[in-house]
Amino acid sequence: MNSLISKIQLLLFAALFSAVSLAEAQVNLGQTDRWMKGALAAMERKDYQTANSIFRNLIESGLPLPDEMPYYFSETLFELGQYDNSSNFLNKYLELTGFKGENYEGAKDLQARLKAPLAAIESCELCDRRGYRYQTCFTCDGSKQIEQTCNYCKSKGIVGCSRCAASGMIKKVNVFNIVEFFECERCSGKGRLTCPECAGSGKEVSDCKTCSGSGKITSDSICDHKPHVHEGESVK
Repeated sequence: MNSLISKIQLLLFAALFSAVSLAEAQVNLGQTDRWMKGALAAMERKDYQTANSIFRNLIESGLPLPDEMPYYFSETLFELGQYDNSSNFLNKYLELTGFKGENYEGAKDLQARLKAPLAAIESCELCDRRGYRYQTCFTCDGSKQIEQTCNYCKSKGIVGCSRCAASGMIKKVNVFNIVEFFECERCSGKGRLTCPECAGSGKEVSDCKTCSGSGKITSDSICDHKPHVHEGESVK
């Protein structure tokens, strides 16, 4: 009897758990559906910035994503000039759905439209491979290198001679056990040497770490592939 009751309780618990899980799934799908409708409505009125924000919120939410979502997101990114990102999401859409996707024809059309802007990015020297325009590095101001105080000589430009302990003289004991002093050949008796790190300048020059010695960093502006001068950028 007790065994039968336990089985009934277990079945009831399983049924309750399934019902709760189903309800949660329906809530999640409902939220996903609302966001998708909002994004598509924004695209319809050509408000691609809003559509972009909604799609990104949907991605970051961890909710189930509709199969067609990557296609619509790639269209949105294309309209915003984010061609590299658009291509990435479009490729993911085609990878996931293949020719069976509802928007397969639209995806192939977008793929064709992406060829020209992607080629322009590839050949442009004013932007990175994602299409974001370069700007002058704010750390080195485009010089590619940073000048700082030499740590080796503490900006003095000279260091003590290690062979003679900065005395300028070398002490030797001859065969008669007599101590003799000779001028240090390494430092010519001066007891000091030009700093080998900064060559006596007291300054140390190294590649700028911010831009890795290139003199430029990527901005958050989409490149138009046209030379122009504005704050923080100079045409080379």
